[in-house]
Amino acid sequence: MTQDYLRWVADSTKTTWWHDSAEPNELAVGLERGAVGVTTNPFLAALALSRHREQWSDEIRAVFAEGLEPEERAGALMGIAVRHAAKQVYGEFENSKKEMGYVCAQVNPARAANREAMLRMARRFSRWAPNIAVKLPATAAGLDVLEDCTAEGITCTLTVSFTLPQVLATAERYRKGIERAASNRVEPGKCFSVIMIGRLDDYLREVAHDRQAGVTEEDIRQAGLAVTKRACSLYRERGYETVIIVAALRGTYHLTELAGAEVTMSIAPSYQEQLVSPDLPHEERMDVPIDEDVIERLATLPEFIQAYEPEGMKPPEFITYGVTQKTLAQFYESGWKLLENFEDV
Repeated sequence: MTQDYLRWVADSTKTTWWHDSAEPNELAVGLERGAVGVTTNPFLAALALSRHREQWSDEIRAVFAEGLEPEERAGALMGIAVRHAAKQVYGEFENSKKEMGYVCAQVNPARAANREAMLRMARRFSRWAPNIAVKLPATAAGLDVLEDCTAEGITCTLTVSFTLPQVLATAERYRKGIERAASNRVEPGKCFSVIMIGRLDDYLREVAHDRQAGVTEEDIRQAGLAVTKRACSLYRERGYETVIIVAALRGTYHLTELAGAEVTMSIAPSYQEQLVSPDLPHEERMDVPIDEDVIERLATLPEFIQAYEPEGMKPPEFITYGVTQKTLAQFYESGWKLLENFEDV
């Protein structure tokens, strides 16, 4: 019988994948399917807390007993779900000698421009477990905090990231952090750099529709792929130490067209169900280029140029990129705010 596609990717290519959910039962299935890490965010943590309110009641009560301010309480509540996930995947962390087996813990999205606040959260979250990857936004402030964290030995994931300039800037700042860690005689933390591939497509689709641009739906479906393939090629060429994570998938094609790439895919349970099929093509397609005609049509959108060209944006512009503010707002309103308003058991 033909091996299911998700297992084939994990066993036969350079592409690895993380489970995109903080729910323990879903994570157990993901680990059985070959996941080697866990993506969480405030929304996913709040969802897991709600589903396991009774099971984790003692831990939830303990957080409320501390009398923390809403922001700190939200972080502490998130930590319950994150620590449980960290335990589940700790074996992978040990077996891979700290290469994989990480769990993301995201700082307050409302603090995306506040260096001091994010650094304080990063230091606190990193103490929850040895295999925590603190999730920072890929803003100018987030890049500064990444460098400081790396120099202190804290592993980070840079998220709210959609573009080639963001993942290149992340890799460069990580290298500076590694240099500082060496001078401090500290083992640097690892670094993961996210491309929210589907959110980029969603954003460019809205832009194209609003402008009535001559860009087809099939073109849009290849925009994030074009950015990701170019990022992978430049990472390989420059020998970056950072690992690219491809997140926010919108279909199985986002994995099948990147199979063989040296990336980590973040895959939600709903897409895992589609990818365990043995019927998907078992072939590496990372080096299959996006058609030049598609690139030319997409390039009529300035927002695609910003995402696709290495010099399309500078770090101070990252926080102003169209989809950034929308994503930060969604992470706060649909996630962190839920944690701030979470009720005691």
